[in-house]
Amino acid sequence: MTAPAALQTSAAGLEFQNPILLAAGTAAYGRELASVVSLNALGGLITKAVSVEPRAGAPAPRVADFGDGMINAVGLANPGVESVRANDLPWLAATVAGPRVLVNVVGRVIEDYAEVVGALDTAGGLDGFELNVSCPNTRAGGLEFGADPAALAKVISGARARTRRPLFVKLSPTLPNVGDAARCAADAGADGISVVNTMPGLVIDVARRAPVLGFGSGGVSGPGLRPVGVLATWKVSRAVRLPIIGVGGVATAEHALQYIVAGASLVAIGTAALANPRVPERVVAELTDWCASNGVRRISDLVGTLTWPNP
Repeated sequence: MTAPAALQTSAAGLEFQNPILLAAGTAAYGRELASVVSLNALGGLITKAVSVEPRAGAPAPRVADFGDGMINAVGLANPGVESVRANDLPWLAATVAGPRVLVNVVGRVIEDYAEVVGALDTAGGLDGFELNVSCPNTRAGGLEFGADPAALAKVISGARARTRRPLFVKLSPTLPNVGDAARCAADAGADGISVVNTMPGLVIDVARRAPVLGFGSGGVSGPGLRPVGVLATWKVSRAVRLPIIGVGGVATAEHALQYIVAGASLVAIGTAALANPRVPERVVAELTDWCASNGVRRISDLVGTLTWPNP
């Protein structure tokens, strides 16, 4: 499939046929969506989490719609790195032509990230990694890796030692200073930053006086997360000179353009694609039309063009 020249984008040494990706946790490993989404029409996909050992995940129900968005507690369920290498990456290598594939990596302890990256580095079917550092560090009382500069640096430097493929680091919207975390990630060897992960939240079934999710609390995504993600993108763009994947609440070309103008080179769609799997393809088409209508020859020319008001 020939991508419109206006949408072609470079990031972290990779060429993307357009800036629209499927977000981690919503695209599984591609196979599950192949019958309803034209994967090859997209810029790429980010797989669901991969950990060292298989993870059963959180108890059901894991996902709920609360009217203004979605809340989930899947618990990073996945079959483990060996299964992904043996079963899922070969399918991606044989099926996906054009889009880039980033593998989302999670861990319980610092060393897990390097182990997963090292196990997959020589495999086909992937182009890089996204390190989810919003996971709790079980050796630090559950403190997120991304909230501890020393742990964050060790996660990234450990993964960097195991691969030359691009490493994107996915940061939480709850960090007190996302720019500082991005600088720490850059200094440790990251090639790019993803912002943002879900926001922690709680939805209650009033009739039962109980949470709607089996785990209790969960991660909030959807439209309400978009302004949070756009602001985080702008802050990160001012802190580091790394490509950014903007994530959170994207359902239209206008939403994607907000992230791009704020500083994102790539934009990932998650919740909207779960509600309607055709949304990512539609956004690609909308971006193509928008560029043509507005005389934009390269969408990359719009990256980071936000004009901030004078105080």
